[in-house]
Amino acid sequence: MPQATATTQQPPGAPSGSDFAPLLRAVRGQGLLERRHGWYAARVGVNLAGLAAVITGIALLGHTWWVLLLTVPFSLVWTRTAYLSHDAGHAQISSSRRAGRWLSLTHANLLLGMSQAWWNEKHNRHHANPNHVDKDPDVGVGALVWTQKQAAGREGFARWLARHQAKLFFPMLLLEGIALKVYGFQDLRRQDVRERKVEAALLVTHLGLYAALLLSTMPPLTALAFALLHHAFFGLQLGMAFAPNHKGMEMPDPDGERWGHLRRQVVTSRNVRGGPLTDWFLGGLNYQIEHHLFPNMPRPHLRLAQPLVRAHCQEAGLPYTETGLIDSYRQALSHMHEVGEPLRA
Repeated sequence: MPQATATTQQPPGAPSGSDFAPLLRAVRGQGLLERRHGWYAARVGVNLAGLAAVITGIALLGHTWWVLLLTVPFSLVWTRTAYLSHDAGHAQISSSRRAGRWLSLTHANLLLGMSQAWWNEKHNRHHANPNHVDKDPDVGVGALVWTQKQAAGREGFARWLARHQAKLFFPMLLLEGIALKVYGFQDLRRQDVRERKVEAALLVTHLGLYAALLLSTMPPLTALAFALLHHAFFGLQLGMAFAPNHKGMEMPDPDGERWGHLRRQVVTSRNVRGGPLTDWFLGGLNYQIEHHLFPNMPRPHLRLAQPLVRAHCQEAGLPYTETGLIDSYRQALSHMHEVGEPLRA
C-alpha cells in the first residue's frame, strides 16, 4: 500500500558470488526494472475518472437509500488508489524519491485518509524481514497472533480471539478501513515536526472533504450508513489482497542462521495464479515472490519476470510456491486455525 522508500532499492550490488546476483543481472538485462511512466499515467487517469464517476453518482442518488449501492464501486476505486500509492512508495512509478513521496501522499493521505509515513515505516520492516516474528510487524502480536508461542501468552478476551481467529479473520477485516485511519493519526506523534505538519494537514483535509461530500448529498443517517459500509468493503478488499501473500508460509527461526536475500524473500512468500482479473483485483500483489525480490519493479513487469524467477529458484533448489486464490485463503486460514489449536484443547 502506501510508501515504502527504504525497500525501493535493490540489495546493494548483490555480491557477485551470491545466489541472487545472476537473477538480478538477467532481470536488468531484459529491462524489467525500467519505469513504465505511460502505463502508470493511464492507470492514474482511469482511477481518477472512476473516482469522479462515483462522486457524480453520489450527488445524483444521495437523497435515496439506493446511494448505498455505490459503496461497492467506491471501495473498489479506493483499493486501486491504495495500490497506486503502494507502487509509488516503492519507486515503481518514478525513480525520484520526492516525486514518489508526493504521489504516495496524494493517493494515501489525501484521497484515502491513510498515513503514508505510518505505512512506510511498517512496510519497510516487513520487506526487510518477511515473516520474522521479531522483525516483521505483520506477524507481530496484535489483534491476531501468528505462532503458538504468541497465542500462549494471550489472556482474557485476547485469548478467546486467538482461539477463534480463523473464523473471525474476514469479519475483522470489515473494521480495517477505519483502523487504518486511526493508525495514521496515532503515528503523528512519532514523526518529526516537518513531516507531521504535511501528514496531518492532508489527513484532516481528507476527513473534511469526505464528510462534506456525504453530508451535502445525503441525510445524516444515510451518510453514516454509507461511511460505515464504504470503509467495511474497503478494509475487506485490502485484507483479501494481503492475506494470501505470506500467512502460512515458512517463518525464519529468530535464533537460526541468517538467510540470504533470495531465500529470505522466496520461501516466505506465496504467489497466486490467475489472469488479468486476478492481477487487477490483487493489484499485482499476486506476484508476491517477484515483488519481494524486486520491490521497485513496475507492476506490469512482475508477470514478465515470473518465468525467470521460477527457473532460477528451481536451479537454486528453492521451493517456488504458487496456488489459486481460494486455496491461498484456505492455507492462510488453516495456519491461523493451527496457531489457536492449543487454546481450544
